[in-house]
Amino acid sequence: MRTHDSVSILIFNTSRQCFVVVKQFRPAVYMCEVERHSPQVFQNQDKQNLGHLEDPLPAVVGVTYELCAGIVDKPGLSIEEIACEEVLEECGYCVPAADLRKITSYRSGVGLTGSRHTIFYAEVTDQMKTGEGGGQPEEGELIQVVEIPLEDSMKFAFDESLPKTPGVVLGFVWFQSNIAPNLPKK
Repeated sequence: MRTHDSVSILIFNTSRQCFVVVKQFRPAVYMCEVERHSPQVFQNQDKQNLGHLEDPLPAVVGVTYELCAGIVDKPGLSIEEIACEEVLEECGYCVPAADLRKITSYRSGVGLTGSRHTIFYAEVTDQMKTGEGGGQPEEGELIQVVEIPLEDSMKFAFDESLPKTPGVVLGFVWFQSNIAPNLPKK
């Protein structure tokens, strides 16, 4: 199985003092919820003949909030250039690679792939918005851009009723420690 390293970007819009994240449907999350709510569907079934789901769950149970992200799969581009492409494709902001700040790299999926994941920080303004974002539908991406106000970010990060990736929590906590103390006081 070929695996790829990945990159994500914590985006902060300084014009509106909010984080820009994405919300998208993840089939694996949906199937975990199906199994949790209807385990009988997966019991005593072979791979060719899964049980029928009598009362399907709404698709929203498979939706997660995430940092803008992508896989590192373009050999001619630096990881920073790939990050900038993802910001433009998913969120609609044009960010120069030189404006990215590396937060950290770590191993993700250690029980499955052991890939390296790198998180960057990018500040954007409303003037840097050049498109709608939303990903690439032809690649199966159905992405909604969501803004999280700075003042609500820590509540959002730790609200377990809002499904999110660990990168969101890590990014928001990193921001509070490294960027927020230097923001102008209201």
